[in-house]
Amino acid sequence: MRTTGLPARKAAHSLLMQITTEGRLMAELITAGALSDLAPEDRARAQRLAADTLRGLDRADRMLKPYLKKAPPPHVMNALRLGTTELCAGEAAHGVVNAIVEIVSRNKRTQSMKGLTNAVLRKIAAEGPEGWNARAVPLLPGWLRQPLVAAWGRQTVSAMEAAHFASAPLDLTAKADPDAVAKATGGVVLPNGSIRVADAGQVSELAGYADGSWWVQDAAAAMPVKMLGDVAGLNIVDLCAAPGGKTMQLAAGGAQVTAVDLSKRRMARVAENLQRTGLQAELVVADALAFDSGQRDVVVLDAPCSATGTIRRHPDLPYAKDGAEFGDLMALQEQMIDHAVGLIKPGGRLLYCTCSLLPDEGEVQVEDALARHANLTVERDAITGPGIAPDWVTDDGGLRLRPDYWSDQGGMDGFYIAVLRKAA
Repeated sequence: MRTTGLPARKAAHSLLMQITTEGRLMAELITAGALSDLAPEDRARAQRLAADTLRGLDRADRMLKPYLKKAPPPHVMNALRLGTTELCAGEAAHGVVNAIVEIVSRNKRTQSMKGLTNAVLRKIAAEGPEGWNARAVPLLPGWLRQPLVAAWGRQTVSAMEAAHFASAPLDLTAKADPDAVAKATGGVVLPNGSIRVADAGQVSELAGYADGSWWVQDAAAAMPVKMLGDVAGLNIVDLCAAPGGKTMQLAAGGAQVTAVDLSKRRMARVAENLQRTGLQAELVVADALAFDSGQRDVVVLDAPCSATGTIRRHPDLPYAKDGAEFGDLMALQEQMIDHAVGLIKPGGRLLYCTCSLLPDEGEVQVEDALARHANLTVERDAITGPGIAPDWVTDDGGLRLRPDYWSDQGGMDGFYIAVLRKAA
């Protein structure tokens, strides 16, 4: 007899295994076709189940610990985490337990543990949502939590973790009229002009998608370009441009934009977005460090980083990574800043940003850049606009955004932003 919901649960379990044991990212797996053999509804459910499990993984482990004498193999542990997440969300115990036991029993190495799996999940079902809600907010893994606590303190990191656990609504950037987009999509206009849509469903089915009235972009990711003010007529290069949110903002503002990105596949997404929105930009597939086609009024550098600011939307990141790449990323950011400075006209500006919560990828990079380049200064007056609280502005004149900001409105991604002026 076919177990109801088994295909989606098997696929979610497979995603969890590859993320937690192989260090793969969910977006990477889905792009590679990990869910392509599923029906659309199962595909959406598998992705949601995996994301929900990762978002509450620490809480699931805390619930499971009293019922396990020792940690089972990863195949079983991830199945138990998946089952716990569903049971504590109120799913019917019969269907969940049967499906998870089947996932465990189909693996020859773990089929002897199906009895344990059944027994543990029955105990979890008895606790249910009440037991789940009684546990503390899930903590980030130690490799990431420790440096964040050192930077921001325990209270702030706890607030960030609460924002991560709460998930993220859908944010849009309007090509022209935020109020019209909000009315059409049922969203609300945030203080910075982004449109936030709760329970959006299928993005491509939202009003205005087909005619290119907006594009998906977290409210924090939309902030950097706004710090440039009026960009009409400026010649701007957007380094590391994909998926193109900032390129479209600049083009919509009337700038002459050259978008540069190393990935041909990701640049194809930029081209698709530009075509859908009817905006124009020159697209160049190239290494940002090798790109040089003359000096520009503005260089935008959203540098490759740890992406730790995006965990509320990408809960797989803390479990697919371990921080080993931080040193290389920071060295690359430094190289990119130095290269970008050479691409700016005298009197021009560098907009530097990273979607990171780590000061070493934001505040420290700008401090070091100023020490290396005597002709650079921070444009403190650029960091302004609706919705920006005074305490978001850093001592160095940059803008620090965190997931716990606008918490009553659904939070935002973590970002660091600075505008640097090159001497005339």
